[in-house]
Amino acid sequence: MKIILTHEVSRLGSPGDVVEVKNGFGRNYLIPQGFAMPWTKGAEKQVETIKRARAAREFRDAASAEAVRQQLSSVKVKITAPAGTGGRLFGSITPAEIAEAVVAAGGPKLDRRRLELPGQIKAVGTYKVTIKLHSEVEAAFNVTVAAAKS
Repeated sequence: MKIILTHEVSRLGSPGDVVEVKNGFGRNYLIPQGFAMPWTKGAEKQVETIKRARAAREFRDAASAEAVRQQLSSVKVKITAPAGTGGRLFGSITPAEIAEAVVAAGGPKLDRRRLELPGQIKAVGTYKVTIKLHSEVEAAFNVTVAAAKS
């Protein structure tokens, strides 16, 4: 099945990429979740619009992405969330909350869609989060999740 990605999908591609996937994966997961749309001649014309929007969000070159990676390495990101006994959170930490916490800690503004979490964050602790800043530059930083004082 030929599809056009509308969002970043790990190990598959970026928005605007035309990729070939198995029928079930495209029909049952990617399209219903809004990560992709079926490829047609009319949809092919939308690829340019999607790629322009992606280019506006991306860093222009590897040097600026490298500068952001250096900035991220010095930022201490801490999130406080309500937790029960044993350190289990009431809910989970989302990529949007992490992106906000990075800005609050004095870091750069990050696109939440490019953050890759190590699974769901549902407990107090320290987690390693990665982000693909550029096709050649990937950054990793630690996020500390603490229980909120009640």
